[in-house]
Amino acid sequence: MGLRDVLFGKKKLAGPARERLFALTTAAVTLDTELGLRSAGAGGIVFKPLSAGEFVRAENDLQQLLDGVAGGSGSKLERREDSFGYTWIIVRDPDLEDQVTTIHAVAQGLEEQGFGSQLLAAVFKFSGGKRPVYWIYGYKRGAFWPFVPTGEEQKRDNAEELELKAKLEKELPVEPDLTRWFGVFDAPL
Repeated sequence: MGLRDVLFGKKKLAGPARERLFALTTAAVTLDTELGLRSAGAGGIVFKPLSAGEFVRAENDLQQLLDGVAGGSGSKLERREDSFGYTWIIVRDPDLEDQVTTIHAVAQGLEEQGFGSQLLAAVFKFSGGKRPVYWIYGYKRGAFWPFVPTGEEQKRDNAEELELKAKLEKELPVEPDLTRWFGVFDAPL
């Protein structure tokens, strides 16, 4: 599909590939057995803040969605703003599959409300290594990438991230363009 097709309405741009998010649940076996990484019991979805008008329209619907999802999954949900003004829905659940399912349901609800373009990423925290490891799923590209902060301000362990990519790229759709691997240094997980 070329730009001309999009401009003249012959084809539509693809929407977010939300279903690829579930690949993380199958990769969990490799993460655990080969890498010693297990879910840290928290994941989250981050999206662009809504404008004042959108916020008023969506606030009640969003809260109803969160209450319904939390009741159905048994996960604990909380809403937070980060230091950059982005909105996070944090999912606390010891079971990775429940985290992924809950985050998928929240993303689907936001998309149904017309806020699919606001979705940025889903973030899952893992422990068991020398440092916490985050697997980030970018909604726009439908791909994962690892993020390993060093503990020093705004620094990351690129070598470990590339090693994780090499070990999991057969099981996860990993973002091939390393320039798109943004970090979430202030993730409230």
